Amino acid sequence: MPMPRIRVALQQSAVCIAGTEPVLKIKDQQTGEVATDRETGESLYTVTVMLMEDGRAEIMKITVPQSGLAAGLQPGAVVRPVDLFATPWARIFNGQLSDGVAYRAARLELVVTEVAQ
Repeated sequence: MPMPRIRVALQQSAVCIAGTEPVLKIKDQQTGEVATDRETGESLYTVTVMLMEDGRAEIMKITVPQSGLAAGLQPGAVVRPVDLFATPWARIFNGQLSDGVAYRAARLELVVTEVAQ
């Protein structure tokens, strides 16, 4: 049964800051198989982002296809996730329940911020 995809709408005041460089997503740790987009076959990358909104900060790992990574994306860059979706997941591994939310964006755009003079 497919997991539900939930569109995530960020407030206008939300700020997202990249915390890591893009990291190639590995589908199978034992074989080293790279995760790819089901439709395009493109390699997938994960970027850790700090989302600051309403006086709170949360860490999110967002999966993005290679073509959706902005040139010059590096830690500390202000980014805007485009077409951001959340997919809740749960699994039992070694008798323990693990659950969470997977985030996926079509792309991460760099946000140009103006410096006050």
